[in-house]
Amino acid sequence: MAENENPRTATANGEYWGARARDWANFQEGTLRPVFQAALDHSGVGPTTRLLDIGCGAGMAAAMAADMGALVTGLDASGAMLEIAKERSPNGDFRQGDMEALPFEDHRFDVTIAINALQYAGNPHIALTEACRVTRPGGKMVIVTWGSAEGMEATRLNASLQPLLPPPPADAPAPFALSDESELKAFARNAGLEPLEIFNVDAPWTYPDEATAIRAVTSPGVVVRAMGILGEELVTETYRKTIAQFRQQDGSYSIGASFRGLLARRD
Repeated sequence: MAENENPRTATANGEYWGARARDWANFQEGTLRPVFQAALDHSGVGPTTRLLDIGCGAGMAAAMAADMGALVTGLDASGAMLEIAKERSPNGDFRQGDMEALPFEDHRFDVTIAINALQYAGNPHIALTEACRVTRPGGKMVIVTWGSAEGMEATRLNASLQPLLPPPPADAPAPFALSDESELKAFARNAGLEPLEIFNVDAPWTYPDEATAIRAVTSPGVVVRAMGILGEELVTETYRKTIAQFRQQDGSYSIGASFRGLLARRD
């Protein structure tokens, strides 16, 4: 197997993330709006900006960029997610594919964003090198990953499942692999990017009631994958018990989540 041929990256991820694409788009993706806005603002997106969103999901960030006048392109592993992205941005160019083999010519984009995407690649360095290839010299790139896991309320959801799951493979993607500032900057430099700025964004997950919360937190592909191993009922009940601690007096739910972004310039 060649070093960039990892079936988890596109084929498997596309299947998992597509399984509950509408729930993701309707109930969970909106919690990331502050993250999307920060990425667009820091990269200077505006009218006629040629923007690529790697791992675009259901296309909320792309739609926000289009509203700012950008010419948007998105890539994702999930066809179901891309159908929603196309509905939101009919004039956008959305393609299904692998972030380690981008189907675009060199130097096509002014700005490339990758929000909670690159750390899940089979080979993150190859994925970032590809992102650099399609970004023009002097163009901007924003890499967003999770913030520090320590103390983050959202990490308690994954932690609640870990004792029930088999140990992951040694080469499995690590959600917090790029969360350390120095690691994130080194990751960028190794691909030929010039780090410019680190920024942090709080984006709590808020839901009006338990039913909405459950539909939201069980929509990500990583949770769908866990359901395939443990069963939907066990995962759902485990999450139901875990989110109980985040119930507010009015019956709504609020779960703290934070993200770390790096603005960089392509040499």
